This record gives sequence, structure tokens and C-alpha cells, in this order.
Amino acid sequence: MNKVFETSDDADRVRSAREWIKVLATYRTPSYGRSIFELCVTIFPFVALWALAWWALSVSYWLTLAISVVIGGLIVRLFAIQHDCGHASFFENRQVADWVGRALGILTVTPYDVWRRSHAIHHSASGNLERQGMGDIHTLTVREYRELSGRDQWLYRLYRSPFVLFILAPSYLFLLQNRLPIGFMGAGIKYWTSAMGTNALIAAILGTIYYFGGLEPLLLIFLPSTIIAASLGVWLFYVQHQFEDTHWDREEDWDIHEAALEGSSHYVLPGVLNWFSANIAIHHVHHLYARIPFYRLPDILRDHPVLAEAQRLTIKESIQGVKLNLWDEAERRLVTYKQAKATIAAE
Repeated sequence: MNKVFETSDDADRVRSAREWIKVLATYRTPSYGRSIFELCVTIFPFVALWALAWWALSVSYWLTLAISVVIGGLIVRLFAIQHDCGHASFFENRQVADWVGRALGILTVTPYDVWRRSHAIHHSASGNLERQGMGDIHTLTVREYRELSGRDQWLYRLYRSPFVLFILAPSYLFLLQNRLPIGFMGAGIKYWTSAMGTNALIAAILGTIYYFGGLEPLLLIFLPSTIIAASLGVWLFYVQHQFEDTHWDREEDWDIHEAALEGSSHYVLPGVLNWFSANIAIHHVHHLYARIPFYRLPDILRDHPVLAEAQRLTIKESIQGVKLNLWDEAERRLVTYKQAKATIAAE
């Protein structure tokens, strides 16, 4: 069993993932005032930049698009707050958290209740090779890839290509797939209400924008900012679980706590990017204890430096890691197609 180490003044300590849960539990209580503050410093700039981008249409389309990039970053932050609401970590009151999450889902074009259910499935099965599915980046083992037909291998390579994974797929997911309760079509009226209610409010807002401004604000502000946010969001999700020394196991060997801590990265980002992503890059801690509000995650790294060093992934390493597409069960690491071919040839 892999361990996470910490040295104290008294003695060397070895903490397993389960033992870390007790430590992290002390950080779980959100501050109502801090949560309101974080919400306000995201919503107000979002609205202000939308107004500025709209005004900039009369000055320069390029200026409008530049502002839309920043709006896209704020949508990422709004989604991260929605994410915390889904984990009941942003407000102690579950009803308040859920209604704030539903309202934010209109701005992030993501039906809150549908997303919350699918995200819970992701957390409950992360790192389990036999329970991949909803909310995951599909990853084959070397053996599974070898057993595919030539056509299916080509399709898998296409799916894992950067253009599809980080441009086409995010746009499809947020603009089209989110319009229906995919995966929960027969799971009850709640998910249809979530999807259709969100769609209706999005349509009302976009209709109002079209009424007053025509197509330009929709094509040069709404679409670019939404697509940018979607691509950034998928990229963040990708690097948080797809790195060379991530953690995957078969059902009989899988442990939810170990997989959470060791199968999620600590993506080392500059401060401004951590702000826009609401510290979601401290993902190993989040996955191990999802009830911690995002603004307390840096406190944990400060108080427990060992966690700041665990699963560190730099921006350069994350870009290089895009070529890692298959899980080698013998080596227990993600490998390239070339490395997988060498492994297959050696068998």
C-alpha cells in the first residue's frame, strides 16, 4: 500500500489516505461570509465584463473577443463554485447550496442536478478500471487497446487526440449534450426538470440579449466565452487525473481513498490561474475530502507541506502528458502508444 509521509518535530509519521481524512475533516466548515464574498467577486466582474464587451462591439471586435477570454476564465470560476455547491462545501445549508448551484448552472450552461449526480458517480468510482464511465476521460489499458480491431484503435486515437478532447468535445458537451439529462433519461422527473428548466432560463437570457443587441453579442461574447470556459474546464479535469504516475486498480484491489489521493494531481499553477480555477488544481486533497471549501485548500498545503509535494504536476509536465494515452497495468503508469507497442512486442 502506498503511503503519504509527513515529518513532525516529534517523530516521523506515516499517514495512509484514510488517516488523512481525519486531518482534513478539521478544514471542512465553510465560512458564510467568505463564501458570499467569493461569489460576489466572481459574479460582479462577470456582469461588468459582459457589459464592457458589449460596449466594445462598437469599438473593435478584437477587443470584444479579448474581453470574452477573461469572461471565459470567470465562467470557469463560476463552475468551480457551482462544483463546491454540489459537494455541499460552499454553504453548510444544503438547500442554499443547491439553489445557488442551480442559478450558477444557468451561467455555466450546465444543469446543476444532472451534473451533481454524474459528478458524484465520478467521485465514487475514480481510479477503478472496471467502473469507468460517466464523468471520466475514457482510458484503455494496453491489453484492452491491443485487443481492439484496427478501426476501433483508430477511433480511440481520434477520441484521445488533443483537437477532439480539448476543443470539439468540450463544445459538444456544454453546448449540446448538457441540453438533455444524458445518462439519466429514465431516472426521474428531477433530472428532466433540471435540464429543461436550465434550458428555458438560458433561452430567456439569450433571447433578451438578441432582442437588444442582435446576433453580435451572442456570436462574439456568449459563444467564445462559453467555448473557452468549456475547453479550459475539460483541460483541468484531464490533467487532474491523467498523469504518468496516476492510480488505477481493478475492482478487487481498488480502494476509494487511495485512488482519490494518489490518482489526482496537484497541478502547480500561477496564483492568478489558481484564482480563476478556484484552487481546483489542489485536486488530490479535494478528491480525498470533497466537503472542504475551495478557499481553504491552500491552508491545508501550508499546514501540511507533504501534501504540497504529493502528485505535483507542472504546466510543462501536463502538456507533455497529453501523449500518455494507455494504462500499463504491469508498470502501473500511463504510457504512450509507442511505449505500449514495445510492451506488446516484448510479450
